[in-house]
Amino acid sequence: MTHSAYASHPVDPERMPWIPMGPPGLAFKPLRFFRDGWMYLFRLEPGTRIPRHRHTGEVHGFNISGRRQLLDTGEVIGPGTYVYEPAGNVDSWQVVGDEPVVLLINVKGAVEYLGDDGQVLKSVSSTDRLETYRRWCQEHGEPFLATCE
Repeated sequence: MTHSAYASHPVDPERMPWIPMGPPGLAFKPLRFFRDGWMYLFRLEPGTRIPRHRHTGEVHGFNISGRRQLLDTGEVIGPGTYVYEPAGNVDSWQVVGDEPVVLLINVKGAVEYLGDDGQVLKSVSSTDRLETYRRWCQEHGEPFLATCE
């Protein structure tokens, strides 16, 4: 189906399986890929920890379900909470409780994972996430359902 640039482009995440993101306990459902970012549903299993990282662009996150603790401040983010992270923000967090966390996240720029002395160990861009999703769809015979800018 061809879409006009001025038409709505619905994505039904219920038709999309959770796509593994590498480390155990992390999965995503991509909704839209931008030239310099992406929007996705992010699922983390209980006990999963997101290592210290920096965002090169701003991030908007809405907690749909589950609870996560920001490790730098100790603050617990629960369902219905919106978190804004400005460009340059550095943080780490982990899932708390017995329920998986599901977030709706809009990431601009890249995510840089940091070592103990602040050096960049790995950088993940929208191109990297798009390639992860494309490869997964091809390997599993699944349709590509996300939208792209």
